[in-house]
Amino acid sequence: MPDVMSTPKLSAVALSVGVLALAGCGSSSNGTSSSASTPAPTTPAATTPATSSTASAQVSTKSVSTLGPILVNSEGRTLYIFEPDKHAKVTCTGACASLWPPLKLSSGQKAVAGGEAKSSLLSSDPDPEGGAVATYAGWPLYTYAADSGPGSANGQGVNADGGLWYVISPAGTVVEKMP
Repeated sequence: MPDVMSTPKLSAVALSVGVLALAGCGSSSNGTSSSASTPAPTTPAATTPATSSTASAQVSTKSVSTLGPILVNSEGRTLYIFEPDKHAKVTCTGACASLWPPLKLSSGQKAVAGGEAKSSLLSSDPDPEGGAVATYAGWPLYTYAADSGPGSANGQGVNADGGLWYVISPAGTVVEKMP
């Protein structure tokens, strides 16, 4: 039998069942609490899917129809800039960052260029929520949760969270045309 906690889908189900079991152990209608000892659910070490915040910080390039070569992360997911960042600092936080996850860097990690991306244009900015975010030509980089996968650019030209979102070229130019 496979270790349930080593399989992401099964571990998520096991965690959900454990949470539901614990939820039923609260108080009863007569105000007394259950005295039965329920073991705490085991939390798996890595059940989160790879996103911008957990993936390696490689910035590479991919050609996307009508947009030409644009920046992508190590998983081939399109990277975007947010106009309100004004080429200067991370402004997409909280709920915004849930839909537009920033390309976070681990402590001491630097972004690495691949493909046509230029190392000289890579840097990082502090993330107001902690840590650092990879930047390109001064622009903080983000992915878009609604992109279906590598090569998808559904966030291009979207006006959300107080500003416009665009892809960026390997030259560091913001691409404003629509796919």
